Amino acid sequence: MDDPSPDQSASRPAGSVPRAMFGATGHESSRVVFGAAALGRCTQERADATLEMLLRFGVNHLDTAASYADSELRLAPWLQTRRDEFFLATKTGEREGDAARAELERSLERLGVDHVDLIQLHNLVEEDDWQRAHAAGGAVEAMVQARAEGLVHHIGVTGHGLRIAGMHRRSLAEFAFDSVLLPYNFSLLDNPTYRGDVEELLTECAERSVAVQTIKYSARRRWAEADGPRFAWYEPLQDPKAVRRAAAFVLGNPQVFLNTSSDLRILEATLSAAADGATVTDGELRDDVERYAIRPLFDGGDLERI
Repeated sequence: MDDPSPDQSASRPAGSVPRAMFGATGHESSRVVFGAAALGRCTQERADATLEMLLRFGVNHLDTAASYADSELRLAPWLQTRRDEFFLATKTGEREGDAARAELERSLERLGVDHVDLIQLHNLVEEDDWQRAHAAGGAVEAMVQARAEGLVHHIGVTGHGLRIAGMHRRSLAEFAFDSVLLPYNFSLLDNPTYRGDVEELLTECAERSVAVQTIKYSARRRWAEADGPRFAWYEPLQDPKAVRRAAAFVLGNPQVFLNTSSDLRILEATLSAAADGATVTDGELRDDVERYAIRPLFDGGDLERI
């Protein structure tokens, strides 16, 4: 297999997002993955304009989920003519095998495709969910069968919260997942316990050639009661320069992919940061923490299940 370093993208067109091998899948994905939750409640016209922007920046990896409202439906018209141009991922939140299979089949129908490149077990962090998903007759077994039938090509796992890096390591010990997804930003990694867990996970993923996707790069804080409008469950940064710096922090780690926010207003700043090769210092990021009152989203409490 080719060396998965980002140097493979050296010949990419000017103005496009760098690419790297997505784990052991054999696919060279844009290092910015489009988080299609952003399309869940927008018009088809807005979705079409967004997808045109993705093409302009060379994004070739789409990440949606059965639970993202109308996201799969908004992608479907484009996939009718451009299916081969994108690595297509979706997710199931079901833990029992029959339910997970039914949800996958519904996603295929809504997307208008005969397979997805990656199916992910969505937010697998709680003990009871983990046990059911990995048990005989559970979601993992069902997705392995779907892979054998060609309905999915690869299987991944995602999650939120401060426990998820450790849970992903446990999942990888149980099953050979092709990808993991977890929160990753400057304020969260300032927590030494979480940072240590993430570093251990990254080491294991590198050894196993497991792709690592990251979320919440642009998170500012949880919403205050009076804040809005709300296009994400958390409040994202809005200053384009701060968004660029937040994206540059994530992309500064060549091992990881950045999954974009569900707030479309910051998409172009994120893509341009990746395309321009933006860099950032710890000092600049600490200044942003103070200037924008950035606070970690997760504290081990009630938001772990989101």
